[in-house]
Amino acid sequence: MNKKQIKIKNELILNSLKKRHQKSFFLKSIGIFSIIITTIFITLLVFTIIMSGKGAFYKTFITLDVNLNSELLGISGDNEKELNFNDANYNLLLKKSLYKIFPEIKNRKDKKLLFRMISSNSEFLLKDYIQKHPQKLNQNVKLNFLVSDSVNLNYRYMIKNGSFPSWSTLTLEQKKIFTFLKNNNYLQERFNFGFFLNGDSRNPESAGLGGAIVGSFLTLALTFVFSFPIGLLTAVYLEEYAKEGRIKDIIETNINNLASVPSIIFGLLGLAIFLNVFHLPRSSPLVGALVLTLMTLPTIIISSRSALQSVPHSYREAAYGIGASKIQVILFHVLPQAFPGVFTGVIIGMAQALGETAPLLLIGMVAFVVEIPNSIMDVATVLPVQIFLWSNNPERGFTENTAGAIIVLLMFLFIMNIAAILLRNKMEQKK
Repeated sequence: MNKKQIKIKNELILNSLKKRHQKSFFLKSIGIFSIIITTIFITLLVFTIIMSGKGAFYKTFITLDVNLNSELLGISGDNEKELNFNDANYNLLLKKSLYKIFPEIKNRKDKKLLFRMISSNSEFLLKDYIQKHPQKLNQNVKLNFLVSDSVNLNYRYMIKNGSFPSWSTLTLEQKKIFTFLKNNNYLQERFNFGFFLNGDSRNPESAGLGGAIVGSFLTLALTFVFSFPIGLLTAVYLEEYAKEGRIKDIIETNINNLASVPSIIFGLLGLAIFLNVFHLPRSSPLVGALVLTLMTLPTIIISSRSALQSVPHSYREAAYGIGASKIQVILFHVLPQAFPGVFTGVIIGMAQALGETAPLLLIGMVAFVVEIPNSIMDVATVLPVQIFLWSNNPERGFTENTAGAIIVLLMFLFIMNIAAILLRNKMEQKK
């Protein structure tokens, strides 16, 4: 090969390398561009949810000077045990406290408009306070009550813009009352603890996630208890004991197929078996957990099998070499090595279960539940279903409640994943 041929060959190689580098640069640029676009969309989504939902964590309260007159309440009795709190007229005390601020309001229509400006659940708050503090009867106390949803939204808009919104539903008389209350510091925005402690309500200002949080916790805890041992033991059997053959192939194929079945099918299965055959209580965390267990089992089995397969055979051979039995090899050598991978599958399965709505709708967990469940057999709902329910309500207050509930659900997932990852890392360090 002469010099000219060598030069031509070198030029061809250089051109080829140049094209290769250009293609590599183009592919790398597309990847970076995709990451930037994804980050922008996720940031916008999170920002929109936070901006829409932050109002759910703060509500407007009105401070009233209430005289806990036992005669007006109709509470009688010489000691605390004899006091009859259930039949007391709490609304009467609330009305008198409000009318004291506006003595000029005399006619019945204006009094009704005034009373509608506080939350209809205020009487229950007053009842709870008196039951907890019976020694305060016949004394004056200052208490904070939630205002109605329309007053709350008007207050928030007015603080930001200095005027009433165009969509305000307050009447002219109510706007005058509102302005007086605002200018005289009767209205204040405070952190809404009730959003985390209360059950569901028809009134957006009183609706809370307490029932859904407890229901989600019970359902997820049961799902973990059912799915983790079954999934892990199934994976151990298939990897360590099952013989190669048609039966094993059929089982593996079915598990892989079940992992891709739409979740609503598992809801139909749960409806048919757990409710119609075994007559388990509808809308209960127990049934919800059984349905979610069916749904998460394929994910846990597949990931557990992958984790077991990743353990080098040399570990098994070394254990057999020192005289360990098969069960000792699995329990003390294979499983500890595979456990971080198993736990990753469990995390993915639990996160998927926490966000599921469709299968739970079919077993009745879409019911309107006011009370917070006390056991796994009580009627309950979960966070995704609560978000679904609130998103269908037309009131403006439920829009921010929906976004607030999404934030809580995301935080729930974030905390659960962080805790699981830390636990997994700790296990990996012990290996």
